[in-house]
Amino acid sequence: MFSIVIPTWNNLRYIQLCVESIRKNSAHPHQIILHINDGSDGTLSWANSEKLDYTHTLDNAGICVAVNQAAALATHNYIMYMNDDMYVLPDWDTELLRAITALPDDNFMFSATMIEPSDHHNPCVIVQNFGTDLTTFREAELLGAYASLPKTDWNGSAWPPTIVHRKYWHIVGGYSIELSPGMSSDDDFAMKMWMAGCRIFKGIASSRVYHFQAKSTHRIVKNDGRKQFLMKWGINQSTFNNHYLKRGTSFTGPLQEPDASILKAERLRAWLKRKMV
Repeated sequence: MFSIVIPTWNNLRYIQLCVESIRKNSAHPHQIILHINDGSDGTLSWANSEKLDYTHTLDNAGICVAVNQAAALATHNYIMYMNDDMYVLPDWDTELLRAITALPDDNFMFSATMIEPSDHHNPCVIVQNFGTDLTTFREAELLGAYASLPKTDWNGSAWPPTIVHRKYWHIVGGYSIELSPGMSSDDDFAMKMWMAGCRIFKGIASSRVYHFQAKSTHRIVKNDGRKQFLMKWGINQSTFNNHYLKRGTSFTGPLQEPDASILKAERLRAWLKRKMV
């Protein structure tokens, strides 16, 4: 049903739990495709023993290269990008499929809704602590409570787990490798979808995953994604999130073009900022 692309970098115990949750909690069979960065911690041999599809680089290629390599192996119509420190919950795929089949066409970008243990003031997630790592993870408690946590569908899908039609993945060219190792690559991909005519960036409240939060990103030297986004698109990420995607607001239907007067002021502000860079 889905081709699920998961980059992983010497994070064996987390990717094992992630794959186990997909196999255990999915209603449909999905293709799981890893991109293994390095893999000397046992990930490479484990993936072979599990007969998983994967691509491999000897060192950390970053998110953008990783997801593009793995997506080249996709055999299903829908490509999902998921982090290796996620645990999918029952009905996650059924709810995404229900939302997909209700659409008139394939030009959409959906996200499942994350449950996270720490509050980072992200209006798109549910904050509820069921463990900050594998040693404190309370799986049974999570399985008993996740469905009752209040949340409604929201605007602004860009963060994994995201899903798009394979056709549009190729139309926009996947993730932009100039943003390697990957800071701001999510918003950049969403902007490319916007430029391809997508106006449905919907977070599905009833499709839920638990996210342990950034178990790999603290190990990398980060690119200046905000500056790169500004220089590439001529607007700030905050402008895109607030005035295009309306991130975190309640979903009521396809998004509209930003107000012209607001956008003009934001573009002027961005131009002045670019001149100072």
